Amino acid sequence: MLDAEAIDLTRKEIRAAMHWALIPREHGEAVPAELAPALRTLQKSTIPLADMADPIVARRVSDALGLTLDRRPAAADTTARRRRGLNTALEYGVDVGELKENPLKRIKQKKVAKEDVVDRRAVVNPEQARELLTAVSYVGSWHRARGRRLVAFYATLYFAGVRPAEAVGLRRDDCHLPEEGWGLLTLAKTRPSSGKQWTDTGTVHDLRGLKQRDPRAVREVPIPPELVAILRAHLEEFGTAPDGRLFRNERGGVLGASTYSRAWEEARRFAFTPQQVASPLAGRPYDLRHAALSTWLNAGVDATEVAARAGNSVEVLLKRYAKCLDGRQEQNNLRIEAALAP
Repeated sequence: MLDAEAIDLTRKEIRAAMHWALIPREHGEAVPAELAPALRTLQKSTIPLADMADPIVARRVSDALGLTLDRRPAAADTTARRRRGLNTALEYGVDVGELKENPLKRIKQKKVAKEDVVDRRAVVNPEQARELLTAVSYVGSWHRARGRRLVAFYATLYFAGVRPAEAVGLRRDDCHLPEEGWGLLTLAKTRPSSGKQWTDTGTVHDLRGLKQRDPRAVREVPIPPELVAILRAHLEEFGTAPDGRLFRNERGGVLGASTYSRAWEEARRFAFTPQQVASPLAGRPYDLRHAALSTWLNAGVDATEVAARAGNSVEVLLKRYAKCLDGRQEQNNLRIEAALAP
């Protein structure tokens, strides 16, 4: 935990020092001079792992997870993220024999209801989604095609309901794109952005399987004719990367989150009014996935089918999108009434 001396350091300096200290380095590598004060503070303020076996110390650390540097209550998501990180570190301590058991498991936490649901204000309707896709094509100059090469990427998020990392990893061989009718995406790999310090390959984007699935698992997602046409046009104009990926940056590399997020911010300003730009409406590219799943559920598509296409469990799906379901109460009342009719 940080002591009072940390108050003289900026949050940026502390984070930079932690980042430097945690990444594996060559033995004896010199500490950067600009990080030395923050590193000394961290070393002095960090308790030995073995001290966590003391219940009082463990409780003090656990309580500190819920506070900011100025001792104010931290956000629930922040506290949960810190607790997950600490728990992982302590489990590793048990694995290597530094601790006999994970001390966090002995500490009773007050459970706070967490509303992990999609904000319906962020969900666009089909007309707004198409306006955004058109707006993306106007981002950047024509010859660089900075926006045009991303139209199909965003369209895949919306019409197929996939995660951005899944779309980034999409290859030509994963796509069945007939001249007419529905197509099919077979998702097998994702390319999440982790930072080159944390990947096994030393590149910014890791190559992984589907989220929370067996590394060999695949997921088939039927796609409507509109998306099929968009992807066919994209391939005709831009082709693929050498490894078959559909979407890439201007230099042919893996499409990064910063690249498609910046273009999205510009597209929102083209497509929306100032009031809409200031609102949560489609604030992130990921909100296109939320819009897709909400649209499917509101259209009456069976929840098990939506969950299968989205790569979620039915329980998580219905919980997260509960506030995005419009007009279902009246429909369900009529169904119940019909079932009870003599």
